[in-house]
Parts: sequence; structure tokens; C-alpha cells
Amino acid sequence: LPMSGVDDTMLRVLLILVVVAGMALVAATTLGVVVIRRALMPLTRVAATATQVANLPLDRGEVELPVRVPERDANPNTEVGQMGSALNRMLDHISTALSTRQASETRVRQFVADASHELRTPLTAIRGYTELAQRRRAEVPDEVAHAMGRVQSEAERMTQLVEDLLLLARLDSGRPLERQQADLSQLAVDVVADAHIAGPDHDWNLDLPDDPVVVEGDSARLHQVLANLLTNARVHTPPGTAVTVALSTNGDFARLAVTDNGPGIPAGLQSEVFERFARGDTSRSRHSGSTGLGLAIVAAVVRAHGGTIAVQSRPGHTEFVVTLPGAEMR
Repeated sequence: LPMSGVDDTMLRVLLILVVVAGMALVAATTLGVVVIRRALMPLTRVAATATQVANLPLDRGEVELPVRVPERDANPNTEVGQMGSALNRMLDHISTALSTRQASETRVRQFVADASHELRTPLTAIRGYTELAQRRRAEVPDEVAHAMGRVQSEAERMTQLVEDLLLLARLDSGRPLERQQADLSQLAVDVVADAHIAGPDHDWNLDLPDDPVVVEGDSARLHQVLANLLTNARVHTPPGTAVTVALSTNGDFARLAVTDNGPGIPAGLQSEVFERFARGDTSRSRHSGSTGLGLAIVAAVVRAHGGTIAVQSRPGHTEFVVTLPGAEMR
């Protein structure tokens, strides 16, 4: 008998089975994805909470951790709930530790500020008495005159240290700086002129644009930034070193670069050069006493102006780059 009718029927059954199986597979896959996503949604919320905490600036300043895993995702009866509950407990401990750290730093800053303020009066008295004694230098033995000279020099050095500590404490406390138009070009000219007098054995160069560069900030503090950078270049480089101060603009930002061709900063010290009381080794030997606070003050003042500072150094080339916002040409 002819089998064509049976073959057509079997083919139609096969096609129906394939279509039904495909539809069932698609439906099962869709249902499985929906069920899995619904089941993993609490874990996604826990991960989102951890991501928010990871993006918080926890390394400085007063830190708050208002982010917590929702209560519905911290049910200890489920595995995800146990994870959420553990994360909340960890965040509580971290918040307590950060609050304790902030309170300790605040007390230390307040102590430094109070101690620096109180030390100014006796140091002023010591310097006054030593200056009075120095006026009668010829009436005392040479040993006494030399000792009084040493007392005077150390009192001046300690006064500078106290002033630097007081400035850092004020900047750390968030005390606002004066805001006025500051001509960076004129500041650079003045500071380089002073550097010529303080370091005549160095080669000082200026690279300024044709028009003055003006930013909004504290002129006295910006002058201190430039002076500290040039003092750092003068003190930590040998005679004959060429130091260049370059000023330029990039959009609304002013770029100030201080470059020298000295021996460079050791690689291990470059990450700590803006820390307080950072000391270099003999490769950048000091010719005079230093408090170790100059670059720390530079970084603090630049941050207070909303700018950034960076350093690149290798033997024969060291460059400090300060970027300040709000620049305009006059």
C-alpha cells in the first residue's frame, strides 16, 4: 500500500512536536530567568549597598556612613539575609571606628593649634631678649655672645615651625582663605626675584605668558606656595642647578610648574613628599635647617583653593605642577 499518507501524518506530528517543544523551552527559559532574577534581587540590593559604601571618601575628613542594607534584606532566616545582616554589623563597626578616628584627629588638630598659639608669646619674648643681648655683644665674653646667637637662631627656627603648624591646623579645620584677585604672574616675578637673592649660586629662570594670569584666591598664601616650592628647589639641589618657573593656562585652569635639573627625589620618597615632616636622604642633601613642613603647606594651600599638585622626578629632572581653577588672562 502507498505510505505517503502515513509519512505526511508523521511529518506533521514531528513538526508539531518541534514547535511545541521550542515554545515550551522558551517559556521555561523565560520563567527561569524571571524566577532567578526575583530570587537574586535581595543580593543585588546588598551588592548595591556595598558599592555605595566603596564609593564614599573614607580616607579623610569627617565621614558618615548613612547607607545600610534594608531590613527586608537583613532577615537572618535566609542566606542573603544573613549576608545583609553581617554587612550592616560591619558598617556599624566601621562607622564607630571612623568616628573615633575623626574625634582623635580633631583633638590633635585642636591641641596643635592651641599649643602653637600659646608658644608664640614665649618665643616672641625669647627673641626679644636675645636681640637685646645681641646689642651688647661687645660687653660679654665671646662664648656667651656665641651662645646667645645660637639661641636667637634656634628661636627663629622654632617660631617658623610654630607658624607652619598653626597654619596647617587652621587649614585642616576648614578655615576659609581670603578670596580676591591674585596675579600669579606678578607673584612669580616677585618670588623669583627673592630667590635670586637667597640663592645666587642657582640659575633662576622665568617662563611667563604675554598676558598676566589672574586667579581668585589668597595672594599671601599663593605667594607662600611659590616661595616654598622655590625654597625646596634651592635647599635640596647643589649649586649651579637651573630652576625654571613656568606659568600657563589651560581653559579655566592655571598651570604653575617649578622644574629643576638637580639629582631628583628618591623613588621611595615621591609618594610621601607632601606628608608632614617628610625627610629626604643624602641624594637631596639639605644645606640649611628645614622643618619638613614646606611641601605639606603647599599641598594644603593648593587643596584649600580647589586645586591639585603633583610631582614627577628622575635624576636630572624634577617637576612640581600646581593646577588652580578659575584662571583668566588680563
